[in-house]
Amino acid sequence: MFTRTQLLIGSNNLQLLQAQHVAVFGVGGVGAFCAEALARAGIGKLTIVDNDVVKTSNLNRQLIATTNTIGQHKVEVLKQRLLQINASLQVEAFNCFFDATTCCQMPFDTFDYVVDAIDTVTSKLLLAEICHKQGIPLVSCMGTGNKLHPELLQIADISQTSVCPLARVMRKELKARGVPSLKVVFSKEPPVKLDFQPTENGRHIPASISFVPPTAGMLLASAVVNDLIKM
Repeated sequence: MFTRTQLLIGSNNLQLLQAQHVAVFGVGGVGAFCAEALARAGIGKLTIVDNDVVKTSNLNRQLIATTNTIGQHKVEVLKQRLLQINASLQVEAFNCFFDATTCCQMPFDTFDYVVDAIDTVTSKLLLAEICHKQGIPLVSCMGTGNKLHPELLQIADISQTSVCPLARVMRKELKARGVPSLKVVFSKEPPVKLDFQPTENGRHIPASISFVPPTAGMLLASAVVNDLIKM
């Protein structure tokens, strides 16, 4: 199944990818596309972490959302999908919310690379702190909500970001925590101003569309693969 990939990156790099263990935290509109791209690229083991279930509102943008999967746990749906793509892939699914109470469950010492596709700022910061302390490469997704132009997404260090409100918060908080750098996917597109923005549990619900979060997920996967094979 990896014949075309091997033509592009060579057999040695393919074997390297097949020996890697990558963790994807958050498998919604961004993270599921990233995880699938990593599986199709040849990564040998994936750990996926999320506590959410598929909802009707996910149908507009999320890879694992179909009318048949509504109500099912996202990590279980994604795990089944990944194994249908590559039966020899090792997939470990954690159906939990990543925070200070659950982080000890994660086998960080086995991760070769970590992807952050989490929505919650406190969890994103915790993950960045842990990876920094343990020397684990990390790429983090900034905001993709209220955006319409995937061509304005790019990969950069957090210090080079602009426009993105989430990146602004992350820059400040990471500096306060002694995390000097962080590779991120972010957009220079100003968020679309909405006439109305609903709330859920006290949080604003961002607007979204079918093509921006998946593009961010693909960029995250490209950062992981290109870093691992140094291309």
